[in-house]
Parts: sequence; structure tokens; C-alpha cells
Amino acid sequence: MSTLRVVVLASGAGTLFEALAHRAAEIGVEIVGLISDAQVGACERAISLGIPVTVLPMSVDRAIWDQTLATELSRLKPELIVSAGFMKILGPKVLENHLGRIINTHPALLPLFPGAHAVRDALAAGATVTGATVHFVDEGVDTGQIITSQQVMVEPDDTEALLHERIKVVERELLVTVVRDIANGKIEFGDVVHK
Repeated sequence: MSTLRVVVLASGAGTLFEALAHRAAEIGVEIVGLISDAQVGACERAISLGIPVTVLPMSVDRAIWDQTLATELSRLKPELIVSAGFMKILGPKVLENHLGRIINTHPALLPLFPGAHAVRDALAAGATVTGATVHFVDEGVDTGQIITSQQVMVEPDDTEALLHERIKVVERELLVTVVRDIANGKIEFGDVVHK
């Protein structure tokens, strides 16, 4: 069985990336690169695992940055792109080449609480249940076709940090499971249409 070529996009500490990297061989994938928009913890984790790293700082011109990212992805030739805590919206150049082959993890039960502050927003709304979602990426903010999600209970004494840590545990396992199921054909690549 051939392995699925995966590129991971990350903007933070890289715990999602690392969870996937440690299980890559077991689930039938090869992570051929990590791309970040800054020199972050995810980069250090990738280097320690021998995975090539590319840092593409956000330029003033978003269209140029989008083209640069699209060019780098073309060079790496991924079959699947995993946005794992990547805090940038992917632009038209990336989407036109990879639409339906990009997945994202999100720390909420979409369509509730999309965007960059999902955990804070869930707490502010008084939610008693939140969770994690893995979805295909489209042109919107966390609006793509949902693949799977799992609930996480909100505890009465939760802070944003405490709740987010519990969600991340679920998020990591969901991500590994979804990528495994894509690699072995149980989940088909997304039939994502342009809005």
C-alpha cells in the first residue's frame, strides 16, 4: 500500500502536527513538509523529527503570499494538506489547486463558534457543551463540509486555557483518525464547491 503524501500547515506550538507525525507510519502517511507563517514551536518539532520546514512570513500583499504558498505546495506535491492550528485564511491560488484536499481542525462544534477565538466564544456564550471538528477547507472561515466532530463538556470552573487543553486532546485524536481514514480510502476527498 502506498503512503499518502501530507503537508501540514501550522502557526503555533505544533501539538496537532506532532500527534500526526508520531503516528504517520502507522496510519499510512508520509509528512513531506511543514509550512508555517512564522518561526514557531511547530517548526522546532518538525526539525527534531527530520521533517523539512518552510517559513513563509505573511507579506504586505496577501495575493503575493498566497501565490508563494501555492508555489511551495506545488513543489512538495501533497495529496492531502492538513491545516493544524494554521491561523491564516487560504487564498484563491492555493484553493484552485487543492480544493477538496485540504482539511482543518477547529476547537468547537461547527457551525457554532467559527473563527480564531472559538474557545473564548463558547465560554462567553455560556455553552455547556463544545468540542472539536475536522472539516474540509473552502473559501469561508470554518464553513467547509464537516467530516467529523466530538463533544467536550464545559465544566463550571473552566477557564479558556483549561477548556482548550481538553479540546486539544480530542482534536489530536480526531485528526489522526480522519487522516488515517483518508489514507486508507474510508473517507473520500471532499467534493467542495466554490461558493
